[in-house]
Amino acid sequence: MIDHILTLLIFFPALAAMLGFVVAKDSMRVYGIAVAFIEFVLSLWLWYAYDPMISGMQFMESLPLIPAFGINYLLGVDGISLFIIILSTFFTLIGIASLTETRRLKDLIITLLFLEMTMVGVFAALDAIVFYVFWELSLVPMLYIIGAWGGPLRIYASIKFFLYTFTGSLVMLVGMLFMAYFYYQATGQWSFSILEWYRLILPENFQLWLFAAFFLGFAIKVPMFPFHTWLPYAHGQAPTIGSVILAAILLKMGTYAFVRFSLPLFPDASVFFMFPIAIIAIIMIIYTAMVAYAQEDIKQVVAYSSVSHMGVIILGTFALNVEGVSGSVFLMLAHGVVSGALFLLVGVIYDRRHTKMMSEFGGLASVMPRYATIFGIMMMASVGLPLTINFVGEFLSLLGFYKQSHMLTLTAGVAIIVGAIYMLAAYKKMFFGNVTNEENRHLKDINKTELVGLVPLVIVAIWLGVYPKPVLEPINNSVESVIQLMHDKAQSPEAKARIPNLSGSNGTISMQEAH
Repeated sequence: MIDHILTLLIFFPALAAMLGFVVAKDSMRVYGIAVAFIEFVLSLWLWYAYDPMISGMQFMESLPLIPAFGINYLLGVDGISLFIIILSTFFTLIGIASLTETRRLKDLIITLLFLEMTMVGVFAALDAIVFYVFWELSLVPMLYIIGAWGGPLRIYASIKFFLYTFTGSLVMLVGMLFMAYFYYQATGQWSFSILEWYRLILPENFQLWLFAAFFLGFAIKVPMFPFHTWLPYAHGQAPTIGSVILAAILLKMGTYAFVRFSLPLFPDASVFFMFPIAIIAIIMIIYTAMVAYAQEDIKQVVAYSSVSHMGVIILGTFALNVEGVSGSVFLMLAHGVVSGALFLLVGVIYDRRHTKMMSEFGGLASVMPRYATIFGIMMMASVGLPLTINFVGEFLSLLGFYKQSHMLTLTAGVAIIVGAIYMLAAYKKMFFGNVTNEENRHLKDINKTELVGLVPLVIVAIWLGVYPKPVLEPINNSVESVIQLMHDKAQSPEAKARIPNLSGSNGTISMQEAH
């Protein structure tokens, strides 16, 4: 069974979703929680069986799909994808367990289980076409969640979300087809295996064009400035569960794909575009932080804050060294935990008052002390307070980029302080002072159902902030092999100088150029 655990992880939720159609409406919530719990336990079993000392792919599965074109059902995980898969199953469980939606609950839970299949599939796929299929399929449940359960502008938001991400994906697909064609020219056989593509050394001018094609698909998903305009609408109109899954998991597909595709496939192009992308990342951090500060709606504050922190992940990824890339992968997990929790918290207050305007609140700390405490802890984690999960990822990401440019890192570091300003300002508006609105005097504090969703996130945010080693070590080993592969493939003198040579480290890959 352990040999096929990835297939089980991918298709178990989809199979359960199909069976969900015959489950009684009243039992659907318990059924959904049970399925999500089994899936989460399976992902923990994957972690338990994973050997952190091995830097390469583990639990690999292969099945020919279209042999003539080298398209295979190829799966595998390493330290980079392992924890994002666990994050996906963890948030699906928490999302279903803390659902407050009553409209068409059965449809919503079935949709979430299908969405879980696509998320795990993206992070486990090692064949570019299989990856692309799961990548595109993930749009459908999310489109439905926003369009069916969202706010007044939900149709506009869901169509904008779909058109942006679908357009980027089509350009990425063209890049993938060219990549397979170049592999065919070099070896005489077709292959869409990402691991086979790693062996291919492309001329720098080809790398630049292919990097740009992949970049567009990934950048829209992240979303990077200036492609970010779909996200505030999607978050603003999505139901709480939609925002939670979008922020915690779906945005990570873009940043994960940079590490899985762009860096190892195009090392020279990665160095060539390093500083332009870093400048875009810093604009993301500063610009969206300032926009967040100007918001009146607490959900929009969290949404723009989410984009701002994604900028730090991009900066770490394009540091092109072990500290930066490991930090960015860890920060993907941290961002997922913290932004997911913040959207859940916004959902809690929205369920009680049906408004997200900060001006409607004030003095909530005296009325809802437990809620204020959890919100405070997660807000501190969001601004990167030491001993919380975000601090580890942000520190390593900035440390990595510091080796490439002192000035840009300093700018990014100062910009993160702006994040602390708008989060503290929002917290002050909502929780401190006197209760000015009579409707807030009798609000109920967090109930048991909401605590079930939030307490595990608080524990994870503090535990991995204090002791990140169990997660950071496997990530580090796999990142080392990616960096070594990049150094071995790099052709230009600048790329050789910018990407460290780790020969003799745990994860070196013996390069074999395809002929």
